[in-house]
Amino acid sequence: MRIYLRLVLLFLVLVLNSCEDVIDVSLQDGPSRLVVEASINWNKEASNNEQEIRLSTSRGFFQSESNPAVTGALVSLTNNRSSSPIIFEDQGDGRYSTDEFIPIPGGIYVLRIEYNNEIYIAEETLTTVSEINEVFQETRGDDEDDEIEIRVKFDDPENMTNNYLFKFKKETALLPSFVSRNDDFVDGNEISFPLIDRGNDDINEFMPGDVVEIEMFGISTNYYDYITILIDQIGGVGLFETTPTAVRGNCVNITNPENYAHGYFRLAQVNRISYTVQ
Repeated sequence: MRIYLRLVLLFLVLVLNSCEDVIDVSLQDGPSRLVVEASINWNKEASNNEQEIRLSTSRGFFQSESNPAVTGALVSLTNNRSSSPIIFEDQGDGRYSTDEFIPIPGGIYVLRIEYNNEIYIAEETLTTVSEINEVFQETRGDDEDDEIEIRVKFDDPENMTNNYLFKFKKETALLPSFVSRNDDFVDGNEISFPLIDRGNDDINEFMPGDVVEIEMFGISTNYYDYITILIDQIGGVGLFETTPTAVRGNCVNITNPENYAHGYFRLAQVNRISYTVQ
């Protein structure tokens, strides 16, 4: 019996010790891909001739350094109402810039990038946006747990599809928040839209004196579908959430379709306003 007990104890010691062993798992990184940051924003109150596009290559998920900048690429932009391409000059640090952009509402633009002997093409429409009628605040909750809610009021054009992206940031916040909206059920009506970040409770806690910078973009349906998926994923991964996955943008590699790019080419009109919480 004593021998049996000793054998059992020895077995338990071995099992418990084995639980402390470190297991090295070799993780494979995906292929390095071109990353396109091409957001052309048209503010009606500015000339908007100066625009910038950033190019880099993707890195491994567990690598802490920034994405390597891409230099030496050829970047141009054309629209369906002009035969002359707009050339983005290489700044030598991943930035490509121009001072010749001319916004054409409803114009169809094609971005062309030539990099590593491959050609990437992306097409997008310059989408207009409604004027902001008013930014105001409401207090919700009971007396012990009042919460300030900021709303943006605007008129949605009727008999047409409209999609909106809101970007807002408190001065004290490290990063901005984003929320998207379409007019599927409110076409042609005045909309009062709340600025609520589902993935960040702190940004929703507005206090008197907070200065909030608000941007309202008019975006295409394709970009609305793309950014809505991204916003849902950025909102966090909980117990019952789906695992974040790579979302394919609109930059197509016509030379080698399998070597697609990350990122999105977007054109949008934007309204900007600053609001101080009362």
